[in-house]
Amino acid sequence: MTSSSPFAGVWCPSITPMDSEGSLDFNGLEKHLARLTDARIDVILLMGSIGEFASFSLEERLTLIRKARAMSPLTMVANVSSTCLSDVCLMAQEAHDAGYEAVMVLPPYYYGQTPNQVLSYFREIGSKMAGKWFAYNFPARTGCDISPEIAAKLAAEFPQFAGIKDTVDCQSHTRNMILATQAVRPDFAVLSGYDEYFIPNLMAGGAGVISGLNNVMPELFVQAREAWKQGDLQTLIHAQQDIGRFMAIYAIGDDFVTTIKTVVSRKFGYCTPVSRNAGGVLSVEQLSQVDKQFGIH
Repeated sequence: MTSSSPFAGVWCPSITPMDSEGSLDFNGLEKHLARLTDARIDVILLMGSIGEFASFSLEERLTLIRKARAMSPLTMVANVSSTCLSDVCLMAQEAHDAGYEAVMVLPPYYYGQTPNQVLSYFREIGSKMAGKWFAYNFPARTGCDISPEIAAKLAAEFPQFAGIKDTVDCQSHTRNMILATQAVRPDFAVLSGYDEYFIPNLMAGGAGVISGLNNVMPELFVQAREAWKQGDLQTLIHAQQDIGRFMAIYAIGDDFVTTIKTVVSRKFGYCTPVSRNAGGVLSVEQLSQVDKQFGIH
């Protein structure tokens, strides 16, 4: 990795396995995190978007934070985003006490936020965090953007502000984020939120990727990470092509969370495809598509 951040590399925003009734399945989660650990990724993100954080009660989220930390020796980050600031602080404290290396926070969602409000919110977050924290930029879901200028201001003001997940389907936005933050903090980690921007992110000087596909095929991204370190251009080209081909998973079905959980369930067998998102169950034809694409027999 070109980044000097200890959080650089391949992140997996883990699914949250559930039983057939939609309750949390900790046995399935333990097996999933063990598989990710064996694949030698760098960081596990608990309760990201694919982890369905917005569908859980505060009690469920606190329980997940407490139980998941012991399931892997890897660096772990907990998404503690909420529209209730006291809940954010409570979950962040729980995560730091449990041994998570950092937490991640979205800007406020539902109410539209001006740039000044976004900056003010994260200044308050920075003043309250006991340990390292990441911002999660996902304008398509929050209705506001953490601009490169805002991120750079925060990076300069808060040494514990470790990085940002930039989930923007525009490489120039992430590139500008890298340039702005690197000018003030060479240890600041800018991570792409889109799988296929992993290698372009590295080439632009970024830290890595937080990729939903890592729930299914972490080995592909680990291979790309190692090829990058070794300057193996041919392997990087093939990896980029493979990642692009497998991105088709996000277009199968109505709910990408259920689709990814379905692939994990059918390919590895340790969890159900159940999610809390309505209407995501795949049809027979769609199941045939994922089986063919991911070599499931």
